[in-house]
Amino acid sequence: MKKIIALVLTLTLVLALVACGGNAADDKTIKVGATPAPHAEILEVVKEILAEDGWTLEIKEFDDYIIPNTSLEEGELDANYFQHVTYMNNFNVEQGTHLVSAAGIHYEPFGLYAGKAASVEELSDGAQIAVPNDATNEARALLLLEQVGLITLKEGVGINATKSDIAENPKNIEIVETKAELIPTTLQDVDLAVINGNYAIDAGLKIADALAVEAADGAAAEAYVNVIAVKEGNENSEKIQALVNALKSEKVKAYIEETYAGAVVPLF
Repeated sequence: MKKIIALVLTLTLVLALVACGGNAADDKTIKVGATPAPHAEILEVVKEILAEDGWTLEIKEFDDYIIPNTSLEEGELDANYFQHVTYMNNFNVEQGTHLVSAAGIHYEPFGLYAGKAASVEELSDGAQIAVPNDATNEARALLLLEQVGLITLKEGVGINATKSDIAENPKNIEIVETKAELIPTTLQDVDLAVINGNYAIDAGLKIADALAVEAADGAAAEAYVNVIAVKEGNENSEKIQALVNALKSEKVKAYIEETYAGAVVPLF
């Protein structure tokens, strides 16, 4: 009987040690959701930096703006890196999530790209312009259209602008609300399109070819800074701070500046 008890105790101890070892390994793994470009590409550089300090970075790619946030809220991810802070805050309000920014990393200037029309000046009466259909990015697109003189928005609407806030539209521009990720694929079906920086990069569009671009030193850079998002309460955890520090390294900054030629602007 004593031998049996001793054997049971030994097995229990072994299983406990294995479990602890597994938890220790998990504690050194950081699971981050990201859209392919530029976020996942940047994280590949970060992965190398983190590995030097014993961290394993798991990058899970998404092609939409919803699941990375719901997965983070549900604890399937430690963080995500794909969205600007205004979108995240709006998502929290609409979806009841509890996401916060652990750090602002970069800014992706919105660009206005040619479709059937080669320039803003060529636009005919009733021309169609595609814009993202989510609230925060549509407002941003409308502000860019105002910047180039195509529309005038009601005073003070700012980043909360909607189609109903268009006060003047001298060319009777038709605003075509489209899912952000689909706009590059429909570019030839509309006269012009306002495209998110990451989806423009995915589609091989260069910011230098855009007909108009947001200024990186204006209010937009602050309102639309891309962040490392985490569930509230986790922003100061060891793994998140390790992730943030790696992202804000000189190696990552140099990679962003050399790779994206102004389409992605580091804010650190």
